[in-house]
Amino acid sequence: MISKLDSVLMTQRKFIFNYKNVRWARGRHETYLCFVVKRRTGPNSLSFDFGHLRNRSGCHVELLFLRHLGALCPGLWGSSVDGARMCYAVTWFCSWSPCSKCAQQLAHFLSQTPNLRLRIFVSRLYFCDEEDSVEREGLRHLKRAGVQISVMTYKDYFYCWQTFVARRERTFKAWDGLHQNSVRLVRKLNRILQPCDTEDLRDGFALLGL
Repeated sequence: MISKLDSVLMTQRKFIFNYKNVRWARGRHETYLCFVVKRRTGPNSLSFDFGHLRNRSGCHVELLFLRHLGALCPGLWGSSVDGARMCYAVTWFCSWSPCSKCAQQLAHFLSQTPNLRLRIFVSRLYFCDEEDSVEREGLRHLKRAGVQISVMTYKDYFYCWQTFVARRERTFKAWDGLHQNSVRLVRKLNRILQPCDTEDLRDGFALLGL
């Protein structure tokens, strides 16, 4: 399991540089992924683990996370004593949204793992400016696979600061433009995912024979 010692927490400077939701993110070539893994251990209790990863040796961080999944989610592919599979809820806070290839591989993986639920919060959208961008279609593919995709807002940055950063009692201070950029990115993401919503409506009408 990932240790929760201060040595594995992100530095304040590293977090702010990589997660700052600026419009022109120059020099930010890596993707950081902060994660929380929760497992229900009883009727009224949850166990959880957390940590962070970044791209390594040419492997995108989303796929790197899947490599660690066996350790983070014991029993994910097996069965408990009563024959039921362990159920996990995973939340990611990513500095960039997934590329189209990672999105497709994630969607395929989740289709084979119905007992794992994934939510993704992103600081910035990766190559999503063009209307016909394959990265946009990748995000829609993830939504069709049941992934909840959202843009990070102040409360998400605050949560990450409290959970993943060696803050040394320093409170999180919003940078200039955080709220405005979040609003802009929320609207952009909604426009990207809208075709997926339209398709869902069409499927519903088809089932009703309309």
